[in-house]
Amino acid sequence: QVQLVESGGGLVQAGGSLRLSCAAFGRTFSSYAMGWTRQAPGKEREFVAAISRSGGSTYYPDSVKGRFTISRDNAKNTVYLQMNSLRPEDTAVYYCAASGSYYLPRALNHYDYWGQGTQVTVSS
Repeated sequence: QVQLVESGGGLVQAGGSLRLSCAAFGRTFSSYAMGWTRQAPGKEREFVAAISRSGGSTYYPDSVKGRFTISRDNAKNTVYLQMNSLRPEDTAVYYCAASGSYYLPRALNHYDYWGQGTQVTVSS
């Protein structure tokens, strides 16, 4: 089992940047592919980014491609989400997630463990 703790959320103006962090505790971090998802008020949770165990492969949906970058530091048991050119529609609670079964998990049901979330608010 692994515990995930997100940090780095906050309030930012449109066009600005934020970097989210997710620290993992428990089983070997490098044995999990990692991802980020988000959920805006009144909307379903949405997949945002995924990274393979080694960090060599990443995947993004079109909604964030070119603006968001996922990375990981296996020595620090941490995964990051760098968010640039933020838009008001990026406002959501962002959740870190871990997958023990998939190489590059691209769907919500590919993930086994979830963090508690961190709020990101983008003002116009």
